[in-house]
Amino acid sequence: MEFNDLRENISNKLARNYGISIAEATKEQLFRAIQLTVRDMLAQNRANYNNKVKDQNGKRVYYLCIEFLMGRQMKNNLMNLGIDKEIENILSESEHTLEDIYNCEADPGLGNGGLGRLAACFIDALTTCDYPATGHSILYEFGLFKQKIIDGNQIELPDEWLSTGSTWLVPRHDRAFNVRFGGKVSEVWNGTKLDIIHTDYEEVSAIPYDLFVSGADSEAVNILRLWKAKDTSTFNMNLFSQGEYVKAIQQSTNAEVISKVLYPADNHTEGKLLRLTQQYFMVSAAVQNILSDHLRRYGTLSNLKDNVAIHINDTHPAVVVPELMRILLDQYSYSWEDAWDIVRNTISYTNHTVLPEALETWNVDLFRLKLPRIYSIIEELNRRFCAELWEAYPGDWDRISRMSIISNNCIKMANLSVYASHTVNGVSALHSDILKKTVFHDFYKHTPEKFTNVTNGIVHRRWLCYSNPGLCKLLDECIGTSYRKEPEKLADFLKYQDDQSVLEQLQKIKYENKVRFAEYAKGRTGITLDPSSLFDVQIKRMHEYKRQLLNTLRIIYLYDLLMENPDYPMTPKTFIFGAKAAPGYDMAKKIIRLICAISADIEKHPKIKEKLQVVFMEDYNVSMAEVLIPSADVSEQISLAGKEASGTGNMKLMINGALTIGTLDGANVEMHSLVGDDNIYIFGMRAEEVDEMWKRGYNSSEYYNHSEAVRRTVKRLGIGFNGHEFTEFVNYLLMMQGISDPYMCLADFESYCMAHNRIERDFQDKPKWNKKSLINIGSAGFFAADRSVTEYCNNIWKATPVR
Repeated sequence: MEFNDLRENISNKLARNYGISIAEATKEQLFRAIQLTVRDMLAQNRANYNNKVKDQNGKRVYYLCIEFLMGRQMKNNLMNLGIDKEIENILSESEHTLEDIYNCEADPGLGNGGLGRLAACFIDALTTCDYPATGHSILYEFGLFKQKIIDGNQIELPDEWLSTGSTWLVPRHDRAFNVRFGGKVSEVWNGTKLDIIHTDYEEVSAIPYDLFVSGADSEAVNILRLWKAKDTSTFNMNLFSQGEYVKAIQQSTNAEVISKVLYPADNHTEGKLLRLTQQYFMVSAAVQNILSDHLRRYGTLSNLKDNVAIHINDTHPAVVVPELMRILLDQYSYSWEDAWDIVRNTISYTNHTVLPEALETWNVDLFRLKLPRIYSIIEELNRRFCAELWEAYPGDWDRISRMSIISNNCIKMANLSVYASHTVNGVSALHSDILKKTVFHDFYKHTPEKFTNVTNGIVHRRWLCYSNPGLCKLLDECIGTSYRKEPEKLADFLKYQDDQSVLEQLQKIKYENKVRFAEYAKGRTGITLDPSSLFDVQIKRMHEYKRQLLNTLRIIYLYDLLMENPDYPMTPKTFIFGAKAAPGYDMAKKIIRLICAISADIEKHPKIKEKLQVVFMEDYNVSMAEVLIPSADVSEQISLAGKEASGTGNMKLMINGALTIGTLDGANVEMHSLVGDDNIYIFGMRAEEVDEMWKRGYNSSEYYNHSEAVRRTVKRLGIGFNGHEFTEFVNYLLMMQGISDPYMCLADFESYCMAHNRIERDFQDKPKWNKKSLINIGSAGFFAADRSVTEYCNNIWKATPVR
């Protein structure tokens, strides 16, 4: 759109909606007018691209994920469309800046952590690379939650994001589908045909809302289809007229709770039922939509596997397998064999975890109560699979039990996903190897051809070009702009690793980013940060295996040294945490409380604060990350080896020039191989050493008894901070019933401290540090989502770009 047309569109929307001009408009009014204008542009581009897909008969990818952590849309869309400068010029007629407009938007409450951010990166990269793709998820009214920290305690508040986010969404009531829950299922033979009769069910309407996804310098526009639950019955006016107001709306409320909140607490039966209901609601709506669209295009479902790829991102959407079977069997009268052939050649699965508690299982009784027909299909799938396994491994009951879909009154969704998928992948080289050796070893031995690896990636345009304009400008000057669409060309930056002028510019850009974040943090926390200090950043979901506790233990060690001697020689350090704990995850909440107590305690000591600061950033989200990540000097990637599947925060920090301290876990392994020993700080046990120690019997007290640093740290922990006691952590590390220190913080503590000592020495040598930073930036092109989705399309989905 030309500048004059763009200005006219915005001006007309302001006049029509508010009766004002650009000069008179508030920033909120300007935001809404620009938002509507951009949405109209994307809608037109979407229609044009859809016609091209039809003309070229492109294979369509459907990416199913329970969460998409999209981040704010305005900045991403303006820059992808290349109209940010034009909008800035239009805004010069008002008293508002482009940054003011960006800050009007709330982060969409559609995701939580790495899983949702990866899904968002992939739908963005698929669009930029011109692949026809649709994401399917739920339109969560209140997202995960808005985090409030009060006296160190996490309080969960509703995340009311739709006030600014709903305008991006296009309701599609014409594409609504009904989803059934509960009831009774009976089988009736009608001649040679088996009819399934479903009675006494509850029915919910799934209404789709489309979020347009723009690509960078691309004609493609894809959609993220978000499903909202609505009651199918009409409003009970009779009850309402009788004064039974609550009863009149109760059924509607029961339906709408499905799409209220992401990841409801599941430490009780009601929460478990709601999670299962959410998963089936999303999947059933998506599958009905996919098949309806396919029939409209082709008139048959027999060619579904040739024209459609359905991807399960983690096990939350795994009920897509029996749901696709159900529709093919019950609605379109396919034989079991033909239906199964379509299913197993259409569906693929990405595993994201090796943690047993994260591999979803469902109690048979609960599942059968909520989804009776789906359960009967899973039961038959299990029967046939076990018969197949009996032929392959006669008499090997242990193996068959491990591989079965149903055993010990549990339905194992990961096993269902592997069995039904034509391809199964992990998300880093190490993770995929661990899957084959441990979690899915039996499956790998049975069908090795199914297993592959696709290492995760990030949208480098958003996380480098749009979030770090200073670094982007330097890259443009040094290597040109082609790296924006060809991330592998970032490697051209490596030839400047000994150019002192470039290294000095890199240091200046980093300092400016730290000043920007310090101002941001001051506004959010009231704490004044020193931008000349070393910014050490750990931003992840709060979880024991990610070992925020290990980081905290070292902070306690440093704090104790400074309390003993405030003049202790040490590079000033600022430790920055950002994390949310799941509402029902008590230990994660306690770690947040510990970090906040240490931070408050340090603030009482001005002399110590000059050398050591700790800040916990409340309500960490994508928008905060876009300010924080460019400022980081050190990236903490310190999970216990063998526990992290990949990580993507490590990639975002790396591409912005932070140096990684980490274990050889997840994608850290590939980062290490790309940058070499000198440009990453590896510490701790390897995955195989962790396994060997567990087999021998891990005794955390041995490290306490043999390490002065460990003893000193744990004793100081026992004293407490800011008036709070934390003896429970001492018990957790040393005296917990069962296994003390389950994620081996004490075993890796001294190695971790030694790696940080190397960081301290190197950070003081600025030319050396800047060179390491440049090498990380230049080596990060491999971790672009463009590469990841291209591998998926070439090797798994067999999809081609439509250009």
